[in-house]
Amino acid sequence: MPARQKLTTFNRGRAIAWLHDGVSKCEVARQLGVSHSVIVRLNQRFQTTNNVEERPRSGRPKKTTPREDRFIQRQALQHRATTCKVIRGQLREATNINVSERTIGNRLHDARLRSRRPAVRPLLTQAHRRARLAWSRRHLRWTRRDWAQVLFSDESRFNLYHSDGRRKVWRREGERYEDNTVHERVAFGGGSVMVWGGFSLHQRTPLYHVVGNLTGQRYRDEILSPIVLPTLQQIGPNAG
Repeated sequence: MPARQKLTTFNRGRAIAWLHDGVSKCEVARQLGVSHSVIVRLNQRFQTTNNVEERPRSGRPKKTTPREDRFIQRQALQHRATTCKVIRGQLREATNINVSERTIGNRLHDARLRSRRPAVRPLLTQAHRRARLAWSRRHLRWTRRDWAQVLFSDESRFNLYHSDGRRKVWRREGERYEDNTVHERVAFGGGSVMVWGGFSLHQRTPLYHVVGNLTGQRYRDEILSPIVLPTLQQIGPNAG
Protein backbone atom coordinates (compact mmCIF):
# COMPACT_ATOMS: atom_id res chain seq x y z
CA MET A 1 0.00 0.00 0.00
CA PRO A 2 1.49 3.41 -0.94
CA ALA A 3 2.31 5.90 1.78
CA ARG A 4 -0.46 8.36 2.62
CA GLN A 5 -0.03 11.67 0.85
CA LYS A 6 0.88 14.61 3.07
CA LEU A 7 0.55 18.38 2.73
CA THR A 8 2.87 20.98 4.15
CA THR A 9 1.45 23.49 6.64
CA PHE A 10 1.52 26.16 3.92
CA ASN A 11 -0.43 24.01 1.45
CA ARG A 12 -2.95 23.02 4.12
CA GLY A 13 -3.63 26.73 4.65
CA ARG A 14 -3.94 27.26 0.89
CA ALA A 15 -6.41 24.40 0.64
CA ILE A 16 -8.67 25.83 3.38
CA ALA A 17 -8.53 29.30 1.80
CA TRP A 18 -9.54 27.89 -1.59
CA LEU A 19 -12.40 25.94 -0.03
CA HIS A 20 -13.67 29.12 1.66
CA ASP A 21 -13.51 30.87 -1.74
CA GLY A 22 -15.83 28.22 -3.18
CA VAL A 23 -13.31 26.06 -5.01
CA SER A 24 -14.43 22.43 -5.11
CA LYS A 25 -12.58 19.78 -3.12
CA CYS A 26 -11.74 17.89 -6.32
CA GLU A 27 -10.16 20.98 -7.86
CA VAL A 28 -8.18 21.75 -4.70
CA ALA A 29 -6.90 18.16 -4.65
CA ARG A 30 -5.87 18.41 -8.30
CA GLN A 31 -4.04 21.70 -7.76
CA LEU A 32 -2.09 20.32 -4.80
CA GLY A 33 -1.43 16.90 -6.34
CA VAL A 34 -3.15 14.84 -3.63
CA SER A 35 -6.21 12.60 -3.48
CA HIS A 36 -9.71 13.90 -2.84
CA SER A 37 -9.84 12.11 0.52
CA VAL A 38 -6.85 14.13 1.81
CA ILE A 39 -8.75 17.38 1.26
CA VAL A 40 -11.94 15.94 2.77
CA ARG A 41 -10.11 14.92 5.98
CA LEU A 42 -8.33 18.29 6.15
CA ASN A 43 -11.60 20.17 5.86
CA GLN A 44 -13.27 18.00 8.50
CA ARG A 45 -10.38 18.57 10.91
CA PHE A 46 -10.48 22.33 10.32
CA GLN A 47 -14.25 22.40 10.94
CA THR A 48 -13.70 20.61 14.27
CA THR A 49 -10.51 22.25 15.58
CA ASN A 50 -10.29 25.49 13.54
CA ASN A 51 -6.66 24.54 12.95
CA VAL A 52 -4.75 23.08 10.00
CA GLU A 53 -1.84 21.70 12.03
CA GLU A 54 -1.50 17.92 12.23
CA ARG A 55 -2.51 16.38 15.52
CA PRO A 56 0.26 15.00 17.74
CA ARG A 57 0.75 11.32 17.14
CA SER A 58 2.18 8.71 19.41
CA GLY A 59 4.32 5.92 18.11
CA ARG A 60 7.72 4.35 18.10
CA PRO A 61 10.52 6.87 17.42
CA LYS A 62 12.49 6.52 14.21
CA LYS A 63 15.59 4.35 14.43
CA THR A 64 17.52 6.57 12.02
CA THR A 65 18.63 10.18 12.30
CA PRO A 66 18.18 12.78 9.53
CA ARG A 67 21.87 12.35 8.69
CA GLU A 68 21.44 8.59 8.32
CA ASP A 69 18.32 9.17 6.22
CA ARG A 70 20.38 11.33 3.85
CA PHE A 71 23.01 8.58 3.68
CA ILE A 72 20.35 6.05 2.65
CA GLN A 73 18.98 8.38 -0.02
CA ARG A 74 22.46 9.16 -1.35
CA GLN A 75 23.30 5.47 -1.77
CA ALA A 76 20.12 4.88 -3.79
CA LEU A 77 20.71 7.95 -5.98
CA GLN A 78 24.35 7.13 -6.66
CA HIS A 79 23.61 3.47 -7.48
CA ARG A 80 20.07 3.35 -8.84
CA ALA A 81 19.97 -0.44 -9.22
CA THR A 82 21.04 -1.13 -5.63
CA THR A 83 18.73 -3.00 -3.25
CA CYS A 84 17.50 -2.31 0.26
CA LYS A 85 19.58 -5.24 1.46
CA VAL A 86 22.77 -3.71 0.08
CA ILE A 87 21.99 -0.26 1.49
CA ARG A 88 21.26 -1.82 4.86
CA GLY A 89 24.72 -3.38 4.88
CA GLN A 90 26.35 -0.11 3.82
CA LEU A 91 24.55 1.76 6.59
CA ARG A 92 25.59 -0.81 9.20
CA GLU A 93 29.20 -0.62 8.04
CA ALA A 94 29.27 3.19 8.03
CA THR A 95 27.33 3.96 11.23
CA ASN A 96 27.09 0.66 13.15
CA ILE A 97 23.29 1.06 13.02
CA ASN A 98 21.32 -2.13 12.32
CA VAL A 99 17.88 -1.57 10.81
CA SER A 100 15.56 -3.74 8.74
CA GLU A 101 15.24 -3.68 4.96
CA ARG A 102 11.68 -2.44 5.47
CA THR A 103 13.05 0.61 7.29
CA ILE A 104 15.42 1.31 4.39
CA GLY A 105 12.51 1.11 1.98
CA ASN A 106 10.42 3.44 4.15
CA ARG A 107 13.17 6.07 4.23
CA LEU A 108 13.47 5.92 0.45
CA HIS A 109 9.70 6.23 0.08
CA ASP A 110 9.79 9.28 2.35
CA ALA A 111 12.19 10.81 -0.18
CA ARG A 112 9.69 10.00 -2.99
CA LEU A 113 11.92 7.27 -4.38
CA ARG A 114 10.20 4.16 -5.72
CA SER A 115 11.65 0.91 -7.04
CA ARG A 116 10.60 0.54 -10.68
CA ARG A 117 11.65 -1.40 -13.74
CA PRO A 118 14.01 0.79 -15.79
CA ALA A 119 13.04 2.06 -19.19
CA VAL A 120 14.92 0.20 -21.92
CA ARG A 121 16.65 1.71 -24.92
CA PRO A 122 18.99 0.24 -27.52
CA LEU A 123 22.72 0.57 -27.02
CA LEU A 124 23.72 3.36 -29.44
CA THR A 125 27.18 4.23 -30.74
CA GLN A 126 28.16 7.76 -31.74
CA ALA A 127 27.56 6.79 -35.37
CA HIS A 128 24.04 5.69 -34.48
CA ARG A 129 23.38 8.98 -32.71
CA ARG A 130 24.63 11.06 -35.63
CA ALA A 131 22.53 9.06 -38.09
CA ARG A 132 19.39 9.42 -35.95
CA LEU A 133 19.91 13.16 -35.54
CA ALA A 134 20.37 13.59 -39.29
CA TRP A 135 17.23 11.53 -39.96
CA SER A 136 15.22 13.64 -37.51
CA ARG A 137 16.33 16.87 -39.16
CA ARG A 138 15.41 15.56 -42.63
CA HIS A 139 11.89 14.72 -41.47
CA LEU A 140 11.35 17.73 -39.21
CA ARG A 141 8.76 19.38 -41.48
CA TRP A 142 6.86 16.27 -42.51
CA THR A 143 3.08 16.60 -42.28
CA ARG A 144 0.48 14.10 -41.08
CA ARG A 145 -0.15 13.23 -44.73
CA ASP A 146 3.53 12.39 -45.23
CA TRP A 147 3.64 10.16 -42.16
CA ALA A 148 0.42 8.42 -43.24
CA GLN A 149 2.39 6.86 -46.11
CA VAL A 150 5.02 5.28 -43.85
CA LEU A 151 4.96 1.69 -42.62
CA PHE A 152 6.60 1.13 -39.22
CA SER A 153 7.70 -2.39 -38.30
CA ASP A 154 9.52 -4.08 -35.45
CA GLU A 155 10.21 -7.44 -33.82
CA SER A 156 9.32 -8.26 -30.21
CA ARG A 157 10.34 -11.14 -27.97
CA PHE A 158 8.08 -12.68 -25.30
CA ASN A 159 8.99 -15.12 -22.54
CA LEU A 160 6.18 -17.52 -21.78
CA TYR A 161 7.44 -19.51 -18.80
CA HIS A 162 10.11 -17.51 -17.00
CA SER A 163 11.32 -13.96 -16.42
CA ASP A 164 14.44 -12.32 -17.76
CA GLY A 165 15.68 -11.57 -14.26
CA ARG A 166 14.76 -7.94 -14.78
CA ARG A 167 16.31 -5.61 -12.29
CA LYS A 168 14.76 -2.51 -10.77
CA VAL A 169 16.04 1.00 -10.17
CA TRP A 170 15.23 3.70 -7.63
CA ARG A 171 13.70 6.76 -9.21
CA ARG A 172 11.47 9.71 -8.43
CA GLU A 173 8.35 10.70 -10.34
CA GLY A 174 9.33 12.10 -13.74
CA GLU A 175 12.73 10.35 -13.85
CA ARG A 176 11.73 7.39 -16.04
CA TYR A 177 13.96 8.44 -18.95
CA GLU A 178 16.88 9.89 -17.00
CA ASP A 179 20.17 8.37 -18.17
CA ASN A 180 20.93 6.84 -14.77
CA THR A 181 17.53 5.12 -14.56
CA VAL A 182 17.52 3.62 -18.07
CA HIS A 183 18.89 0.18 -18.90
CA GLU A 184 20.70 -0.18 -22.23
CA ARG A 185 20.77 -3.55 -23.89
CA VAL A 186 21.54 -5.24 -27.18
CA ALA A 187 18.25 -6.25 -28.79
CA PHE A 188 17.18 -9.86 -29.25
CA GLY A 189 19.64 -11.58 -26.97
CA GLY A 190 17.48 -14.71 -26.86
CA GLY A 191 13.99 -15.65 -25.74
CA SER A 192 10.99 -17.89 -26.13
CA VAL A 193 8.80 -16.39 -28.85
CA MET A 194 9.67 -13.79 -31.47
CA VAL A 195 6.99 -12.02 -33.51
CA TRP A 196 7.12 -9.37 -36.23
CA GLY A 197 4.49 -6.82 -37.12
CA GLY A 198 4.05 -3.52 -38.93
CA PHE A 199 1.55 -0.66 -39.00
CA SER A 200 0.83 2.66 -40.68
CA LEU A 201 -1.75 5.32 -39.95
CA HIS A 202 -4.51 3.39 -41.74
CA GLN A 203 -3.15 -0.15 -42.19
CA ARG A 204 -1.48 -2.93 -40.25
CA THR A 205 0.20 -6.14 -41.29
CA PRO A 206 -0.58 -9.62 -39.99
CA LEU A 207 1.47 -10.69 -36.96
CA TYR A 208 4.21 -13.05 -38.13
CA HIS A 209 5.66 -15.69 -35.78
CA VAL A 210 9.41 -15.90 -36.32
CA VAL A 211 10.73 -19.43 -35.82
CA GLY A 212 14.51 -19.83 -35.56
CA ASN A 213 17.02 -17.23 -36.72
CA LEU A 214 15.63 -14.50 -38.97
CA THR A 215 18.24 -14.17 -41.72
CA GLY A 216 18.20 -11.58 -44.48
CA GLN A 217 16.98 -14.15 -47.00
CA ARG A 218 14.14 -15.31 -44.72
CA TYR A 219 13.16 -11.70 -44.03
CA ARG A 220 12.93 -11.08 -47.78
CA ASP A 221 11.14 -14.30 -48.72
CA GLU A 222 8.80 -14.74 -45.71
CA ILE A 223 8.02 -11.17 -44.65
CA LEU A 224 8.87 -8.55 -47.26
CA SER A 225 7.46 -10.35 -50.29
CA PRO A 226 4.21 -11.91 -48.98
CA ILE A 227 3.42 -9.49 -46.12
CA VAL A 228 5.04 -6.07 -46.47
CA LEU A 229 4.85 -5.45 -50.22
CA PRO A 230 1.04 -5.80 -50.46
CA THR A 231 0.67 -3.42 -47.52
CA LEU A 232 3.05 -0.89 -49.10
CA GLN A 233 1.01 -0.92 -52.29
CA GLN A 234 -2.10 -0.02 -50.30
CA ILE A 235 -0.66 2.87 -48.30
CA GLY A 236 1.43 4.60 -50.97
CA PRO A 237 4.81 4.79 -52.71
CA ASN A 238 6.62 6.67 -49.91
CA ALA A 239 6.19 3.93 -47.31
CA GLY A 240 9.30 2.43 -45.81
